[in-house]
Amino acid sequence: MSSQLPIPVPGSFRDPSGRVYQLENEIFRTVSLEFSSEFEFVESTGFFDKACREKLLLSFDKVTPDWFAAMWPEVKYVLKAPMLPMVSFPYEWPFLALKEAALLHLKLQLMALDFEVTLSDASAYNVQFQGSQAIFIDHLSFRQYREGEIWVGHRQFCEQFLLPLLMRAFFGITPNAWYRGGQEGITATDFKRLLGWRHYLNINVLTHIVLPASLQRSTLDKSLSLEKGSLAQAGLPKSSFKRMLQKLYKWIEPLAPADTGKTVWKDYAHNHSYSTEEVEIKKQFIAEFVREAKPGILWDLGCNTGDYSVAAMEAGAGYVVGLDFDLGALDLAFSRSKESHLPFQVLFMDAANPSPNQGWKGTERQSLASRAKGNALIALALIHHLAISRNIPLEDALDWLMSLAPMGVIEFVPKEDAMVKKLLSCREDIFPFYTEESCLTFIRSKGKVIKTVKTSQSGRLLIWYSRT
Repeated sequence: MSSQLPIPVPGSFRDPSGRVYQLENEIFRTVSLEFSSEFEFVESTGFFDKACREKLLLSFDKVTPDWFAAMWPEVKYVLKAPMLPMVSFPYEWPFLALKEAALLHLKLQLMALDFEVTLSDASAYNVQFQGSQAIFIDHLSFRQYREGEIWVGHRQFCEQFLLPLLMRAFFGITPNAWYRGGQEGITATDFKRLLGWRHYLNINVLTHIVLPASLQRSTLDKSLSLEKGSLAQAGLPKSSFKRMLQKLYKWIEPLAPADTGKTVWKDYAHNHSYSTEEVEIKKQFIAEFVREAKPGILWDLGCNTGDYSVAAMEAGAGYVVGLDFDLGALDLAFSRSKESHLPFQVLFMDAANPSPNQGWKGTERQSLASRAKGNALIALALIHHLAISRNIPLEDALDWLMSLAPMGVIEFVPKEDAMVKKLLSCREDIFPFYTEESCLTFIRSKGKVIKTVKTSQSGRLLIWYSRT
């Protein structure tokens, strides 16, 4: 028995049916006495077994740890599930990942109805990723289906899945910052303001956006009355419910971003300023580093389409979390991960503005730094963008990078390089301390420089560090 106490996982406090806790490297979910009959019904149908077997639902075991019973007598069951390599949030997902999560939700809802089971909500936060594979994690979202009931999660599904997808599919507008700012997605009322007359010819738009937006114009009390009162009494046959879900699936599945042209770094792997030989030097250096470090989880900051992430995995990295701010590049990286079944998870992240602690009491959704569990990192062609494009002092940028993992590879790109010259071409050079010497001096003040290698005639330098 562990001598430690379980730690509540932020974000699970809203659910009265049970809380989530972490103890060392395991995740536990309590099932309250009040909700236990619903859980027992769902379990008895065989739905959990099928969903876990098909890897749509996170696997779990029922356990009976003595310390849980002593601490929470109102708990009927305790479920133990494996800890995921990286917890992410919907506002960090590229388009293809959000679509994958939406389709998973619909697929699970359709499967559940075959077992007389349904979902009590449609929160995108109930989905996580293992590589590029979406997986549902909230076992207590499932309950017994009651004939004729409406889809109570419809509005939430639209706000947290459908409308962010349509924002980019219809208009090429990136929804991630909007999503992060509100956390609950995008409302039909807000989205309706973006629609043109041609969109009103689409029956799906009318059904899932225009009509809900009209209902949302009512007062909050009236809206709740409509959703849980008269609409519930009207009844929705299961066959109609299934058809609605199937039509949504068929609508979402072929969606693609409207901005399919060039983005800032989407074509970078083919249009960069260094040669094939220099690329190979980088890959060999990364491979050597990974073989020595043997990271279970490697962070690739500025991953672009994932070339060096793949090189790291080929060298033995167990799991790679790739972060970039270019959604076009990330969609390509996500497709690459999915097609090759790689342990490679990609996330949207502006390194100069990473996800903060936010939500209730500032802890409901944890910051990137709070979730960072990397054993190592690589940050290639990134530091000059932070220091010069975003005016972040070089030492601050290096300090942040080194805080994320105890060892890693950071690339320093000097002012003589064509990419830095381009950044400085339209602005004054106010960066006297942006030098290779300053970079190495600061890294040595925080740890050790294990190895360096020049990769280009302009003086690009790969620095293998180990933090003290």
